[in-house]
Amino acid sequence: MERKKFKKRFKMNTRSILSFIMLFALCLSAVWNISWADCRAQEKIMDESHKSIKVKPSDLYARSAVLMDAETGRILFGKNKDEQMPMASTTKIMTCILALENGNLSDKAEVSSVASAQPKVKLGMTQGQTFYLKDLLYSLMLESHNDSAVAIAECIAGNVDKFADMMNKKASQLGCNSTYFITPNGLDGQDENGIHHTTAEELARIMRYCIMESPQKEKFLEITRADAYTFTDCKGEKSYSCVNHNTFLKMMDGALSGKTGFTQDAGYCYVGALRKDGKTLIVALLACGWPNNKGYKWSDTKKLMTYGMENYCYKEISPDKIDRTEKIYIKNGYTGGFPKKGKDLLEVEILGESKKILVGADDKDEIEIKIKKEICAPIKKGTVIGEIVYRVNGERIISYEVVAGKTVKERTLWICAEYLRRKFLL
Repeated sequence: MERKKFKKRFKMNTRSILSFIMLFALCLSAVWNISWADCRAQEKIMDESHKSIKVKPSDLYARSAVLMDAETGRILFGKNKDEQMPMASTTKIMTCILALENGNLSDKAEVSSVASAQPKVKLGMTQGQTFYLKDLLYSLMLESHNDSAVAIAECIAGNVDKFADMMNKKASQLGCNSTYFITPNGLDGQDENGIHHTTAEELARIMRYCIMESPQKEKFLEITRADAYTFTDCKGEKSYSCVNHNTFLKMMDGALSGKTGFTQDAGYCYVGALRKDGKTLIVALLACGWPNNKGYKWSDTKKLMTYGMENYCYKEISPDKIDRTEKIYIKNGYTGGFPKKGKDLLEVEILGESKKILVGADDKDEIEIKIKKEICAPIKKGTVIGEIVYRVNGERIISYEVVAGKTVKERTLWICAEYLRRKFLL
């Protein structure tokens, strides 16, 4: 009797335990499914947040635009980047850097009738006044005064035409062969050679020189980054105040420099630079709207700078880390032994320093090794025998020379005879 009761109770307990286990399993399964779904949803959100932000030419107001990596000069984004167009007062970055490189800040500039007759925007100088070059440069870059530009040009070169020649010569040196300067202030101009013009790519290239390569780059940045500046004429008879109208300097963290511009032919133009997280980017915009669309240039600038900061990372290219599998054989050379023909290997060196290149997720980069498979002796140490080229999307970005690491004599009959004599007779 007791045994029957025990069995009955055991069966009931077993059913209860099994029911509990099944219920627990179902609950656990539900919890697991919910947790897994939550995880997948979170991953999807993270994936979406890390997707590359794309910028299409149609997303921009500017008719012509570029985003440049200032370290290498590589164009990261372009829209009609080679179209020749007027550039208005962005011209003044060239005027400023030439004045810094060819004059002294303490030089005195006497105002001519040509300078005093310039249209607005202007300082309001009168013929016969004198100003220090330094003060005029702040007037030029902060307020974009047209009369100051002419006074600077005359101070440096004697007259506007000669200064324009200097501007065009410098542009040519920088490889800006689609740029032509007529005026130092960027006012629309035309002569027998064409109109005052540049391209978005070449405007960015000029800015790159101003902030990265010029011996006066630090002074250029100091002037263009100033919030405000006050000065007087040389006699101290009249005082002037300048305020920086480059809104971009306060618009983005890391904003470095820039210059605005506008004429009826050019529309609103802008060239600016940003330095953040080890990256230095340049944006150049031409024909970025006309009145009443003054804010278009700031929208395009922020969009391109954000795209560059969020979609490109530095990749270090080092000569020491380049994998070279190619072997270079020495033909008819003597390296101390008497090897079979063509079996001696040449020691090589790769010249150059490590460089960091901005590369995007969609970029295709490759290393091209262009080296002779065989080279005839004699070979002098340091002789260039090839190069290694780093390309991004087919564009040549960096190249390194490959040179002979040691001198190799030619294997002459005399050397062979001497080798045999020492080998068998001594």
